[in-house]
Amino acid sequence: MTQVSQAFVAYPSQDEALAALIMEGIRRANAVPSLPVRYEPWVFNDIAGNPLISPILAKIEESPYVVADITYLNVNVVYEIGFTIGRGKRAFLIRHSATAGDRDLAKEAGIFDTLGYHQYASYDDLKNRLTSHVDEAPLPFSLALDRKAPVYIVEPPTRDTPATMVTSRVKKAGYRYRSFMPTEDTRLAASDAVRQVASSSGIVLLLQRPSTPGAQVHNVRALFVAGLAHGMGKPTLILAPAGYPTPLDVRDAVKSFRFPEDIVERIAEFCPEINDHLQQADPPPIETGGLLQSSAIGDPTAENEMTTLASYFLRTDQYERAVRGDVNLVVGRKGSGKTALFIRLRDKIRPDKRNIVVDLKPEGYQLLKLKDDILTYLTEGARQHLITAFWEYLILLEVTYKLLEKDRHTYKFNHEINELYLELEAAYRADNFSAEGDFSERLLTLSQRISEQYLQRYGKEDGRKLTTQEVTELLYTHDIRTLRDRVSDYLENKESVWVLFDNLDKGWSTQGVDVIDSISLRCLIDAGRKVEQQMQKAGHRFRCIVFVRNDVYEHLMRNSADYGKEMQATLDWTDPDLLREMLRLRLVSGLDGKAADVTFEQIWPTVCTSHVHGEESSTFLIDRSLMRPRNILKIFNHARGFATNFNRARISEEDIEKGLRAYSQDLLIELDRELSDVFPAAKDLLYHFIDSNSELDRKSLSQIILESGVHEADVEQIVDFLLYYGVIGVRTDDADFFIYNVAYDLKPLKIRATRAGLSCRYLINPAFGPALGIKEQSTIADDLDEPSLPL
Repeated sequence: MTQVSQAFVAYPSQDEALAALIMEGIRRANAVPSLPVRYEPWVFNDIAGNPLISPILAKIEESPYVVADITYLNVNVVYEIGFTIGRGKRAFLIRHSATAGDRDLAKEAGIFDTLGYHQYASYDDLKNRLTSHVDEAPLPFSLALDRKAPVYIVEPPTRDTPATMVTSRVKKAGYRYRSFMPTEDTRLAASDAVRQVASSSGIVLLLQRPSTPGAQVHNVRALFVAGLAHGMGKPTLILAPAGYPTPLDVRDAVKSFRFPEDIVERIAEFCPEINDHLQQADPPPIETGGLLQSSAIGDPTAENEMTTLASYFLRTDQYERAVRGDVNLVVGRKGSGKTALFIRLRDKIRPDKRNIVVDLKPEGYQLLKLKDDILTYLTEGARQHLITAFWEYLILLEVTYKLLEKDRHTYKFNHEINELYLELEAAYRADNFSAEGDFSERLLTLSQRISEQYLQRYGKEDGRKLTTQEVTELLYTHDIRTLRDRVSDYLENKESVWVLFDNLDKGWSTQGVDVIDSISLRCLIDAGRKVEQQMQKAGHRFRCIVFVRNDVYEHLMRNSADYGKEMQATLDWTDPDLLREMLRLRLVSGLDGKAADVTFEQIWPTVCTSHVHGEESSTFLIDRSLMRPRNILKIFNHARGFATNFNRARISEEDIEKGLRAYSQDLLIELDRELSDVFPAAKDLLYHFIDSNSELDRKSLSQIILESGVHEADVEQIVDFLLYYGVIGVRTDDADFFIYNVAYDLKPLKIRATRAGLSCRYLINPAFGPALGIKEQSTIADDLDEPSLPL
């Protein structure tokens, strides 16, 4: 007699009616004669008396596949889904169609719609699906290790001291890491999580208290990744604050902490496990795909591809100008490649040991205490004076730190710098000054010290003015003139100094950019220029370059008296062929050296279907990318994830449609945040376009904007914002125009709209169609029946 296998079924029991429905569906499925599998349900509750996790994992291990209900995202079930995939088994997801449950939470987390799930309405629906053929093929992945960046971190949306400490200590331990950053990628794709975990030798997760903003969606992501890591047998460190209500499935694995020092200890204990895993021979890779699965096109987030970016970076004119030192400001939209240029510029200059590269990534949250405790109480002139001096002081300190760090092991054996080094070190060491930790810790410590001293001296008096002497006493623990002179003397033995600032606008308030944020950016640029001029006057080659989002920069600098005088490199992508070349370089980077000259037209058909809805597939993707490199990579990676799920050798039209739906949801959340960063009244505006027509007249567009709560007086400004961000374009009788079709100049769009008057037609960008439920209409270009790109 043939033995019937047992398939494990996971579901939460918080909804008794739903639990009863699932049980009845399972009972009826098990009653079907000759069914090759028998379903074994297990109800999970975080209450005393439940079985420990080991029997649960044993059931998963014995099952040919696992059925999991995600109507409600019980974190234990989420963990088991990840564990199932990590064990190389199929996770068959189901969801009750009539129950809202945690649908919104699942949409924001981004994992489950990228895996796919079956919806059922009744126990008969469920019975019919469970008794139909269930494909047991697991999600394929390779276990080849990334030895250059062996650690993977799921970062929380709220960057607090524990989160800073985790990343700082991982770096301090000597590991490069890859991470999921919710400020950069609004949702986590399951295929990306699987790929990242599979290539890692250590996974670090920080759970957050339920009361922390964004904690619920973050903890869902973290528990899914924990399941993947445990399923694959990866060393995993799960940290949680003391008193955190730990889920049953990971109760024995979680390490709690009360103080930052506890995190330092936990990570120190974890490092040997990472080393042991790295020293093991790589297991045989699990490869079921061809080029599509084995090729690596990089990561949409540049920070995650630092070790590989050089092999496929597209050297643009903006990059060449930055390398020559012809710019002091690099601006670009989110996803345009600012951080990639930052990384390549740094890595281009750094190999020459005579060069000093100070790469700094301050984030808004690190300056919050300074902002709240001091800047809100000062006059505008006092703010500018203090912040400019603060940045100037910080730049000088970080250059000094880098000089001392770089020559720490060589100055004793070099008579030319020995005495200079000791003098510089003596000037740098000062009472009440800590040089420990990485830059983020030093910045946090410096801003906190200044805040505390200010409150002790002046309290919270509004409108206070500070004299130059008061600023000096408040800021400096060093003799600033002596320190500057010692740095200048030391630079006689160096070729050049490059100070690179990135990320300043990351972590700024979701209530919008305020006056103090504006002053912070303006003063940073002024301070960088001032230090640069001082050092150049002394005969040194010294460059300070700030990287910032151009929409934030323009918003902040519009009313600045000297707006536009900076030497800028603007990362605006207008040529689709440049994006194809960017994608081509990534596709061929993993091939044999002989394939480096393969053209895009040659390699694209090997990985992707040629057309989607009658349109050339690369054009279809580029038209929905808002002309941003990161978005192209996101769409491609989503589509490739669906293709590899089904072991396809090429991305199909269906894969692109599914990938576009996942990407569209990412883009909707991301652009909503981006809009509200600089215009808080526009928060949630994009969601009011749900179910609207893809083409709108001026009256309909204004009505949607007003429905979102925007005041009538602001409608014109909001329309300009939507045009500027590429959310909408202008349709004429001859063509459709979005901001990237007119070289990112808003005036041509506004003139065309004004010329058309009340008959003006606005077009919603097709990238938002799937997320907003908008039916795409044919464009003017489609109607012209122009030939697609030949392949």
